[in-house]
Amino acid sequence: MLETKWLRQFAAVAREGNITRAAKLLHLAQPAVTMTIKKLERQLGINLFDRHKGRLHLTAEGERLYQHAERILDALTLAEQDMAALQDLSSGEVCIGIPSMLGSFYFPPLLMAFKDEYPGLSIRVEEAGTQDVLAKLCQGQLGLGIVLTSSLPSELTGLPLLREEMVAVVNAEHPARQQPFITMEDFLAEELAVFRHGFFHREYIEDMARQSGLVPHIGFESNLIPLLKAVVRQGFAITSFLRLVIQEDPDLFAVSFAEPYFLDLCLAWPNNHPLSRAEQAFVEFMKKSAPKSS
Repeated sequence: MLETKWLRQFAAVAREGNITRAAKLLHLAQPAVTMTIKKLERQLGINLFDRHKGRLHLTAEGERLYQHAERILDALTLAEQDMAALQDLSSGEVCIGIPSMLGSFYFPPLLMAFKDEYPGLSIRVEEAGTQDVLAKLCQGQLGLGIVLTSSLPSELTGLPLLREEMVAVVNAEHPARQQPFITMEDFLAEELAVFRHGFFHREYIEDMARQSGLVPHIGFESNLIPLLKAVVRQGFAITSFLRLVIQEDPDLFAVSFAEPYFLDLCLAWPNNHPLSRAEQAFVEFMKKSAPKSS
C-alpha cells in the first residue's frame, strides 16, 4: 500500500530532480528521502529514476507514477481545503424545508440574521407542507425541516421553535369580526379558502371537520398566501391562518375559535446521520435567536 507521505516525497524529488533540494523543501533529512525512494522502488518492483548529468530523471514507469501522484496529492489538497473551510464555516450550505406560512412571515428575518453571521454559508429553502417536509426528513432527502411537534417520530430530533394560535381570518364586513370568537361549526359552514393537502393549515381544518362530523365547504384551494388573502379580503370566503400571518394586514381580522387551537412547531433533523458543520451552526443559531411565541 502506497503511503501519502511517500508520494509527497517522490513528487518533490521528481519536480526538483535532486533529493537534497527536495528534502530541504519538505523539511526532512536527505537520508530519509533517499530511503523513501528506495522503499517505493522496492515495493513497486521498478526503477523510478535515472541519473543523468548529476540530475535525477523519471523513467517511463516513474513518469506514470508521478502523474498518479499529482492527481492524488491535488485531490488531498482540495479535500483539506474543503474541510478547513467547513471547520471555520467559510463555505457550505444549509438546506431547510419550511412551510409557506412560516417561510413568508416567521423565518425571513432569522435567515437574514443567520446569513449575516455566517456570510460564507449559502441557504437553500425548500417550500413544502409540513407533511411533505416530514416525509423528506424521514427519507433522508432533507437535513433540516420545520414540522409539527405533535407529529415528530422517534427517528427525528426536534428543537421547539414556535407556539402560535390558529385563527379564523375574515374581512372588515364579516359579522364574525365583531364577535369574541367563532365556533368551529360556524366556521365550517362558511365558504373556505384553504391550502392544498400536505400543509398544516389544511390538515387542521380537515381534522376539526372530522371531529365535528361536518364536511368543509371549500371554495378556493391554493398554496399562494397572497391569493388566499385576496379572496378573504374581497369577501368570497374566509380562511384560517396562524395569527402572525395577518399581523401586518389592516383589512384582515383574526377571530379566535371558541376552543382556541395552538400549533407547536419545531426544527427537526434525522437521528441516523450527523449534522454537517453548517447545519450544526444553524441549529445553534436557532437555539439562541429564534423568538418564541405563546
